[in-house]
Amino acid sequence: MADSIKGKKYQKYPEDIQKGIILHRAIDYYTDTHPIFKQSTQRLFSGYSHYSGIIVDIFYDHFLAANWEQYSKVPLEDYSLDFYKLLEDNFEVLPPKVKSFLPYMINDNWLLSYSEIDGIEKVLSGMNRRTGRKSNMNLAVKELNEYYSEFENEFKIFFEDVIKFSAAKIEEIEIL
Repeated sequence: MADSIKGKKYQKYPEDIQKGIILHRAIDYYTDTHPIFKQSTQRLFSGYSHYSGIIVDIFYDHFLAANWEQYSKVPLEDYSLDFYKLLEDNFEVLPPKVKSFLPYMINDNWLLSYSEIDGIEKVLSGMNRRTGRKSNMNLAVKELNEYYSEFENEFKIFFEDVIKFSAAKIEEIEIL
């Protein structure tokens, strides 16, 4: 949702959603500037140029989903269903772009599908289509398979840092 809300337009949403958008933006910036994330991105840069960061973000989504039980007591399948219900229950506040892809997200269970390489391949293929097939993101599964353990180890180090950063940022936002 936050990716679809540009500039100060987030201020027209309820306070809790505003805080979520602020947190999302902070995490995005933190991710893009994190040395481990940059290290992962560099592995792909020669083949995918400025799309490398998007690809690594999707790879990291895979590692979060694939290792979900290390980060949450709630099984990923249950979490996904609860998340989709929350979106459906709050459909009226979603931006138009999110409303348009929500049925596909739910029907194909995107969050759960990220745990499998086939799911990541499908996401990357869809992203490649949206770039007019210029990004070649659909080919990046090759590097995911080839450097799987390197990407996974980088993700685990990175994600521990993101957890700490997010906790501090949530406290900061709650004070505001």
